[in-house]
Amino acid sequence: MNTFLARCAHPFSSLPADWAAIPLRLIVGFGFLQHGIAKLARGADNFVGIIHMLHVPMPFMMAWATILVEVFGGAAVLAGVFIPLASVPMAIVLLVAIFTVHLPNGFSSIKLQSVTAAGAHFGQPGYETDLLYLAALVALVILGSGPFALDRWLLKRLARKFF
Repeated sequence: MNTFLARCAHPFSSLPADWAAIPLRLIVGFGFLQHGIAKLARGADNFVGIIHMLHVPMPFMMAWATILVEVFGGAAVLAGVFIPLASVPMAIVLLVAIFTVHLPNGFSSIKLQSVTAAGAHFGQPGYETDLLYLAALVALVILGSGPFALDRWLLKRLARKFF
């Protein structure tokens, strides 16, 4: 009975702990990449206008910096390469989003306002999702990139070449 309960509580305990990085890399990497691509698809100038309306200094430069961080940071996390380095600008983008956009909307990222025949209608999202992304980035920095990461492949190649 004890074994059954232990397996129910920790069904994947036989897997190495670093495998926990895979779902984190997938959601964080894809999420950032998707946000950056969406900004490009809508036109970078639209995002520059949004940044300007938020009174962020140097809106053109900051908009493009955000897009590049989201695209290249997201790709790096997905590939599992340079995560500690990529996490710094990614965390800055998240913190700026929290303090310039989401903080006045409170914590919850889902604010159901009404449901009509046309469907559900939601209010402005809070900072919950940004905090989840930050927590996942911190976990990836602590855990490492996990298996199937480009970091591991590069390190093995370098080790064979120089040692």
